[in-house]
Amino acid sequence: MSRSEQIPTTRSASYEADPEQVHRVLLLYSGGLDTSVMLKWIQDSYEAEVVCLTVNLGQPGEDYEVIKGKAMQLGALECHVVDAREQFAQEYVAPAIKANALYGGGYPLFTALGRPLIAKLAVDYARQSGCDTIAHGCTGKGNDQVRIEATIATLAPELKVIAPVRSWQMGREEEIAYAREHGIPVKGGTETAPYSIDDNLWGRSSEGRWIEDLDHAPDEDVFQLVTPPERAPEEPQTITIDFERGAPVALDGERLGLVELIERVAEVGARHGVGIVDHIEDRIVGLKVRDIYEVPAAAIVLPAHQEIERLVCTIHENQFKPQLDRQWAYLVYAGLWWEPLRSDLDAYMERVNERVAGTVGLKLYKGHVRVVTRSSANAIYDASLASFAQSGGLFSQAASPGFIELWSLQSRMAWRLHEEE
Repeated sequence: MSRSEQIPTTRSASYEADPEQVHRVLLLYSGGLDTSVMLKWIQDSYEAEVVCLTVNLGQPGEDYEVIKGKAMQLGALECHVVDAREQFAQEYVAPAIKANALYGGGYPLFTALGRPLIAKLAVDYARQSGCDTIAHGCTGKGNDQVRIEATIATLAPELKVIAPVRSWQMGREEEIAYAREHGIPVKGGTETAPYSIDDNLWGRSSEGRWIEDLDHAPDEDVFQLVTPPERAPEEPQTITIDFERGAPVALDGERLGLVELIERVAEVGARHGVGIVDHIEDRIVGLKVRDIYEVPAAAIVLPAHQEIERLVCTIHENQFKPQLDRQWAYLVYAGLWWEPLRSDLDAYMERVNERVAGTVGLKLYKGHVRVVTRSSANAIYDASLASFAQSGGLFSQAASPGFIELWSLQSRMAWRLHEEE
């Protein structure tokens, strides 16, 4: 089958590109095998010009000048490299912290948070570069296609989308053969299929290989960020994190910008084996999958935030907000960052977090993180009221029997009726 025959001729969505109308494409480019093959394949198959966009969200170990040079070598008209770490931290990670954002009880949404920003930047640069189409490297089995395409369709209905990995008939070996045929450097060699990796400032995920075998315990070579707990230091370490208006602002008393603070917390957490999550996940596209996550910063910052939030909020707020937290995480996971309900929920998150200020102490030891101290000027806590050492004052113990009688009234009446039946 020729490459041109692999271009879809039918469309199932209005935003999918008509091949005859594809003239200049904005490609989300990582420099890896898929997007490098894609860069050449789009030029050959669509006879289109390609502009590349590479977004830095805090991926470790990347040389962006090398990535840009590779794109230009493979025929890109231009390659834009955007450092979006600060925007990602302030506009995406910070709201996630305020919403205690975990999906499925374990996934702190780092990929899900990054995709709407990447897609938004793709829209901006596509318009600036005169592109009619945006191309991405997502497969048809993942959530990222939903997040990216929903963003493009929402923000730029005039732009179209192509997703070559969904349409071409190439597996990894065919991609490697194509790369060799066209002189495309293959990063990391070709002997063994690598893990499928995604990472940014907030975490790292690994998929593929043995991870798909649920009976297979993790191989240590998957952990490239977090030290396996059994090899972590023998001595625990206690750190403190300060919060203002729900956002972390200082580590061990040193005030830091959010990007640097996340990086520093991730470093100390990773050293102590904190943040490994072996997770079964329900994807939006219907699949149930296993992911290995390394999330040292999130595994420390989110519990710390929750602790201060619990300290300054009333019992009713603490009962209610987790329901909204779960809804917020679900919308973001599901690719609906631009859904009005998400911004409506943000308004509530911001209101509650106006009072979330204080300091949390956390002890890190061989993969575990535990809150050990907490303090806040806004705490709904009075040691003299909570103490068993004294009585009286604002809390009248003598009033408790009457409260108990009224509090349990309906439950007692219902129990008696059921017993009579």
